[in-house]
Amino acid sequence: MADLRFPLVVFDWDGTLADSTAVIKRALQYAAADLGYPVPSDAQAAYIIGMGLRPALEHAIPTLREEDLPRLTDRYRHHFLARENEIVLFDGVPEMLQALRARGHWLAVATGKSRRGLDRAFETLGLRQFFVASRCADEGFSKPHPGMLHALFDETGLSARETVMIGDTTHDLQLAENAGSAAIGVTYGAHPVTLLQAHRPLTLVDSVSALRAYLETHA
Repeated sequence: MADLRFPLVVFDWDGTLADSTAVIKRALQYAAADLGYPVPSDAQAAYIIGMGLRPALEHAIPTLREEDLPRLTDRYRHHFLARENEIVLFDGVPEMLQALRARGHWLAVATGKSRRGLDRAFETLGLRQFFVASRCADEGFSKPHPGMLHALFDETGLSARETVMIGDTTHDLQLAENAGSAAIGVTYGAHPVTLLQAHRPLTLVDSVSALRAYLETHA
């Protein structure tokens, strides 16, 4: 591990490892329609991916009444679970994780999912064995607050300068900025390139294979 630039590699989940952006967007849009709220556009629905559920719903539906939050949450979860079996890993994800482990990296997850949601995803998509640690939105502050990465630093004993955060949204890149870590943006997920570029990541990559190649030569 001493020869590695970034001994700790932290991944976002949705839109970075799992191809779940479309399912999340539709679940939010259907939930808003169920309660008679204006339906967020695709861009508005995609922007909230990576945030904790409550801040995501409040951001996507600015007119949301506090008393409707529990019902909207229930409807979102209903629509998400109804299509969850459509979610697959992006091509090359298990092979990339295996290669990084073989290089000596410790791998972790920092996600806007709940702990229950991440545990379910670990089981259904079969990736649990690759990660030494994970942090979810219902275990502390939501992105982009640095709390998720701080918790991973504490758990692994590694520091911000030894860590790179990888994600498909500005929330992920801001999380890294706020924690003092490096970041890599992936352009195949939820947020457009122009938004990701504004946060000056180490690089932007357009596929898992390109991400793996970069990490194997620069991390």
